[in-house]
Amino acid sequence: MDDELEGLRAHFPVSFGKTSKVSASTEAIHSATRRTDVATDAGVSSDFSTKKPDSGKSESGFPSLSSSSETWLRSVRGPKRNPNSSSLTPSDDDIAMGPPPPPPPPSKPTQEEDEEDDGVMMGPPPPPKGLGNINDSDDEADMIGPPPPPRAAIDSDEDSDDDDANDNEENRYQIPLSNEIQLKGHTKIVSSLAVDSAGARVLSGSYDYTVRMYDFQGMNSRLQSFRQIEPSEGHQVRSVSWSPTSGHFLCVTGSAQAKIFDRDGLTIGEFMKGDMYIRDLKNTKGHICGLTCGEWHPRTKETVLTSSEDGSLRIWDVNNFLSQTQVIKPKLARPGRVPVTTCAWDRDGKRIAGGVGDGSIQIWSLKPGWGSRPDIYVGKAHTDDITSVKFSSDGRILLSRSFDGSLKVWDLRQMKEALKVFEGLPNYYPQTNVAFSPDEQIILTGTSVEKDSTTGGLLCFYDRTKLEIVQKVGISPTSSVVQCAWHPRLNQIFATSGDKSQGGTHILYDPTQSERGACVCVARAPRKKSVDDYQPEPVIHNPHALPLFRDAPSRKRQREKALKDPIKAHKPEIPMTGPGHGGRVGTTGSSLLTQYLLKQGGMIKETWMEEDPREAILKYAEVAVKDPKFIAPAYSETQPETIFAKSDDEEEEGDTKK
Repeated sequence: MDDELEGLRAHFPVSFGKTSKVSASTEAIHSATRRTDVATDAGVSSDFSTKKPDSGKSESGFPSLSSSSETWLRSVRGPKRNPNSSSLTPSDDDIAMGPPPPPPPPSKPTQEEDEEDDGVMMGPPPPPKGLGNINDSDDEADMIGPPPPPRAAIDSDEDSDDDDANDNEENRYQIPLSNEIQLKGHTKIVSSLAVDSAGARVLSGSYDYTVRMYDFQGMNSRLQSFRQIEPSEGHQVRSVSWSPTSGHFLCVTGSAQAKIFDRDGLTIGEFMKGDMYIRDLKNTKGHICGLTCGEWHPRTKETVLTSSEDGSLRIWDVNNFLSQTQVIKPKLARPGRVPVTTCAWDRDGKRIAGGVGDGSIQIWSLKPGWGSRPDIYVGKAHTDDITSVKFSSDGRILLSRSFDGSLKVWDLRQMKEALKVFEGLPNYYPQTNVAFSPDEQIILTGTSVEKDSTTGGLLCFYDRTKLEIVQKVGISPTSSVVQCAWHPRLNQIFATSGDKSQGGTHILYDPTQSERGACVCVARAPRKKSVDDYQPEPVIHNPHALPLFRDAPSRKRQREKALKDPIKAHKPEIPMTGPGHGGRVGTTGSSLLTQYLLKQGGMIKETWMEEDPREAILKYAEVAVKDPKFIAPAYSETQPETIFAKSDDEEEEGDTKK
């Protein structure tokens, strides 16, 4: 029968009758992305940190359950039973609820066992031996009444009360940390991050000079970007920012010109570069040094803000790329140019905050007739460069992050002193930012990896009201965390990390609380190749490879070879050094043999430098008259008498006598 079916099967296509593979369940998909390492708690843990006893294993076996759910499940499940064990004595980990279970049905006794048994047990079985007298009293009185509950159950009741108290504290934050995915692709650290308002597309800029664009709706579980662009060749990407409508985005690089791209990554325009020879920055049409930060206006889709190393902030209109609309020069303690390291809008776009290289924070209010004079000036807010500033939505709190390893919380109504300073946050990247949670009850920021430290890059959470640490979450053991964001619609946390060789964007989420975003693309399996997907090998036709169309061969190598040949190149002979060979006379005493003989024989007298050239010629005049040679005798009779001019000395003597 099988042979007949195989014969029939050969007459049909290979794909005919194939049953599609059953897709994996959502629980199985999310379990693959579950974080294996428990977050490092410092204070209050999150809902999704698994409660572990001393044994190191989860008591409930479900690491995603909260403490209250875990306690309820423990009470319902009752004691753990080992099916292979017939002993009535429960283990230490078992929890007995109600009367003890009945014994297993007795097997058929043999004849010998029947004789040994005195009788059959009647009534309920006795309590387990391990659950006897808890107080370990000396008297061995008979136990009256029902047996007391086991010690483990008492401890569990006490633990459940503590767990309930902790749950009430934990439920305040609802930090989605149970699962994690990573968007890879960059070859260096990811220095900038932007997620659009709908949570559909993610931008990540890196020190590898590229910006990668990710689309959650079009991505599958391979998590690959759909576009990669290089805004400015050879310049690091320092900031990206979406417009309020998410139709365009601003890209700020290490060059002096920011660029505007549309949603699909196509270039819309590039802002003007200023004249570097004009000293007054207000008279230039753009920045003259590398940019440091940029942000789109939160309400107006035509306005953007940029800061630069030339010491100015500029407000631009995206409809006019030829010149800025406003130049802001920060207040300086000393005249000169101090770079503006970061900038930010408030929620309504009515105020601008800037971090200056001298450690000061300056805030300007946009009102009629406003200028470069800041409304709020905090000198020496930090002891090093400021890497990020962030307004709260209510306009009361300002956050600042700096190279000095601190995060400061400021009250905008009283800026003389910081409300709270969080120390011990190493920062080595000028793009390290600080962000709020959607309800702005939590402050989050990343840390950098120190040289000789065993701690990797962390994502730190702080309570805004209590001004205390909530939790520290390890993101990468070897890479620093630079940018972070908590998206309000997705309820997912984004954190960028990397080092000199690789970079990526980590997305933390919880399937029970987060929506769309990572939950969508993780559950979408990549399309498998089918036998019907036939792609022939491409045939490349190159007619110019024929000898008829080839260019004349280059003679460059032949010329170089001929130049090295002394005969073909007619290279003059190099003077001999040392004894002669090959028919050439060598040198003796660093000179030719003929020169040596002439000098020694006295035939060459080097007195010409001391003689007068006129006298040296005239001393042979008498010899030429008396003993003419060559053709001179033929003209001796007809030749006139030679008259030589007198010397200059004789003429000078005659002039003096006159």
